[in-house]
Amino acid sequence: MAFLGSAVRRLVSAVRPPLSPLCRTSSRSYSTEHTSEKSVPYEKTLKQEEGTSSGPTKPLPRSADAVVIGGGSLGCQTVYHLAKMGMTNVVLLERDRLTAGTTWHTAGLLWQLRPSDVEVELLAHTRNVISKDLEEETGLHTGWIQNGGLFIASNKQRLDEYKRLMSLGKVYGIESYVLSPAETKDLYPLMNVDDLYGTLYVPKDGTMDPAGTCTTLSRAASARGATVIENCPVTGIQVRTDDLGVKKVKAVETPQGTIETPCVVNCAGVWATKLGEMAGVNVPLIAMHHAYVVTERIEGIQNMPNVRDHDASVYLRLQGDALSVGGYEQNPIFWDEVSDKFAFSLFDLDWDVFMQHIEGAINRVPVLEQTGIKSTVCGPESFTADHKPLMGEAPEVRGFFLGCGFNSAGMMLGGGCGRELAKWIIHGRPENDMYGYDIRRFHSSLTDNTRWIRERSHESYAKNYSVVFPFDEPLASRNMRKDPFHEVLTKEGCVFQERHGWERPGWFNKDGPAPVKDYDYYGAYNIKKNENYEYKDLLGKEYTFDFPPHHDVIKRECLSCRNDVAVFNMSYFGKFYLTGPDAKQAADWLFSANVNKKPGSTVYTCMLNKRGGAEADLTVSRLEPGAAKLPLAPESDGDAYYLAIGGGVAEHNWNHIKAVIQDQGFRCQLTDHSEDMGMISIQGPKSREVLQEVLDTDLSNEAFPFSTHKLVKATGHQVRAMRLSFVGELGWELHIPKDSCVPVYRAVMAAGAKHGVINSGYRAIDSLSIEKGYRHWHADLRPDDTPLEAGLAFTCKLKSSIPFQGRERLEKQKEEGLRRRIVCFTIDEKVPMFGLEAIFRNGVPVGHLRRADYAFFIDKTLGYGYIRNPDGGVVSADFIKTGDFTLERMGVTYKAKAHLKSPFDPENKRVKGIYE
Repeated sequence: MAFLGSAVRRLVSAVRPPLSPLCRTSSRSYSTEHTSEKSVPYEKTLKQEEGTSSGPTKPLPRSADAVVIGGGSLGCQTVYHLAKMGMTNVVLLERDRLTAGTTWHTAGLLWQLRPSDVEVELLAHTRNVISKDLEEETGLHTGWIQNGGLFIASNKQRLDEYKRLMSLGKVYGIESYVLSPAETKDLYPLMNVDDLYGTLYVPKDGTMDPAGTCTTLSRAASARGATVIENCPVTGIQVRTDDLGVKKVKAVETPQGTIETPCVVNCAGVWATKLGEMAGVNVPLIAMHHAYVVTERIEGIQNMPNVRDHDASVYLRLQGDALSVGGYEQNPIFWDEVSDKFAFSLFDLDWDVFMQHIEGAINRVPVLEQTGIKSTVCGPESFTADHKPLMGEAPEVRGFFLGCGFNSAGMMLGGGCGRELAKWIIHGRPENDMYGYDIRRFHSSLTDNTRWIRERSHESYAKNYSVVFPFDEPLASRNMRKDPFHEVLTKEGCVFQERHGWERPGWFNKDGPAPVKDYDYYGAYNIKKNENYEYKDLLGKEYTFDFPPHHDVIKRECLSCRNDVAVFNMSYFGKFYLTGPDAKQAADWLFSANVNKKPGSTVYTCMLNKRGGAEADLTVSRLEPGAAKLPLAPESDGDAYYLAIGGGVAEHNWNHIKAVIQDQGFRCQLTDHSEDMGMISIQGPKSREVLQEVLDTDLSNEAFPFSTHKLVKATGHQVRAMRLSFVGELGWELHIPKDSCVPVYRAVMAAGAKHGVINSGYRAIDSLSIEKGYRHWHADLRPDDTPLEAGLAFTCKLKSSIPFQGRERLEKQKEEGLRRRIVCFTIDEKVPMFGLEAIFRNGVPVGHLRRADYAFFIDKTLGYGYIRNPDGGVVSADFIKTGDFTLERMGVTYKAKAHLKSPFDPENKRVKGIYE
């Protein structure tokens, strides 16, 4: 019998050299003789007996409203929720038996607390479905076991992270407790607590059984009219092109026949990439080995909670009277040759890779050193670039939906994601804010880039158990998209952030350049680690929940903007033109504000979904008709618009606009010139003095009012100047052809030298914008927020008779009153907040901060969050004014002041150039 302790000692003395990530192919990374299904620690699997029929378990229908492909957790949850919502003519196709791919061997853990309000809600729904709903509907037990969860903290930062989760959990009624080492020992007597800082205990966490869950889901869906067909592989996806040139799903092909359908849902897990290729859809995920071992019986382990020791990168799952031990290593094995024949199969465990988990497990539960290993479980799992799933309608083909890439969390997230995916399919949008999972969060230039997928997925896997700090940045696959200012700003000490593949300025290091280097896989696979890596060192100094060491640097960037003048490089913005015969009609329908003012006007607006939620906020500039002057002006003999959109969400915006144009049948074109132009924003009280030396136009209030734009010359280079501000100051944006970017930038900096001009980055923009009360999309403005709730009623043309998407919902909400609304909060204590802090009114939780930062001009921590009335009533101004509010940060409560308007420049004078 192998013992865990002896395995460690044996491997320490004889570790063979690791392979390159590019060399670990099937010949070395798995054996052709797979272990049997008895290696998984479940009493029952759904593997069919030898000799049983291999044909489809049911006849194929000729047509279906939707075809879900893949019978794992996500496929079963999706078909169940579709049927439950009334779509009964839906088919699930599984190439083998349910769970055969990766679900059958999953550990099945469910932890309720995550550093995301959306994920907390998704997990809560999964738990309700598994522990309650299915049993009530079918009378069958899914295998749910509520034994609790215990998160281990070996240092202060880790415990701070857990305290943040505990505070967020209070908003959602999730019971959790921070325990001392002694209290942890009382709860889990077999645990070594000598090196503990503390733990987070969540009593109602638990474990799920894959076979029991998927069988019950299948039966519940079938009872509502859905058809579940096993032993039926998919061999092709038919795609048609309509009269407008739009590609749409037409049918699903199998060896037994074809099913006509307008909707395919790709829930094929590791095999999702191959399924996407059948339809011409990129599915950016990668397969890796993911493993755990099952121990022999351990006396005294019964009824213990599941354990996550994040700092050791190991989990301990209760398995009756034994434990399953697994985790996330820095050198996972890639499965490059994904086999279609791999069903109910496992790889041989590579002990060289797995050893680190054994060491961590023995340290945490010492009795494991003398405990035998009953079985090993090493199977494939799919992983993505940001360790988040891939969901939603694919940009390439209408009607092709993704529900894959779940990073070994398909059971845990399956219920919540299955519900949202069903709503996506039926209603066109999910109910929750699913942008973090939406395939459209990735730019189209990245989703078929092998280097990006591989490097990013590796880093996300390796850092899965790392503390989630507010300002962390990836090291993998950087410098994918660089604007014309990149080189000159690097020399100026720019510390870049990565968004949407772009390198954008974060802040400026006073000690000199900190360039981003090629990815070193953290030294795994015999790749030499980067040495003297200033950028990585600067990131490491930000690994704190206190103010970062360069807090004063960001303060200087902010106050220079408030008191003098600062230059922001915002070149990563999306820059689109909307033109064509129906451009005006499309603009009226797409944009909540009236953008059809005279040419030369610029309007801040939202784009809404059918439920009135904000799909985007952006500026829309109406252009003069005329000949093309690309990239600064498109050819147009009628209505034309220039759209400037936050670069991190440009792909999402592009696809939203394209989908609306297609659905409404508008005859217009959307063209992308994002990479053809740079963009700098010059902001502050002295911005007019600086730019008047550079531009050949009068910048007075009368000649160049706020929210207008012009084509002008900047030191001989033609640019589009817009008088706008994202920070609440007098200022202009310059949209510049890429070849002119550096000369114009140098001219601005030279003219500004006597005025104290400095470079500033997005960390300053974050602080300045929240201080002013401006929204950031996907932070304090999301698809599940309406403009009325977000305090953006001024962006909606409700006083006009012009129809626009989402208008009916807003009119109804305005009539009924707001059940939730955004509120600004400040505290007097000098402590940082980052979002997710709980909001209490008169001692009762009413919401949480979506976004928070330090506001340097008013010298206070400031945050925005949406609050509800606990009794379900309207959240009125009086409800806010009469409440006694507190904010809870990491378990500590702070008295807060609620503001109906931003405490900074509430009369909006500074953007108009009025300084007292």
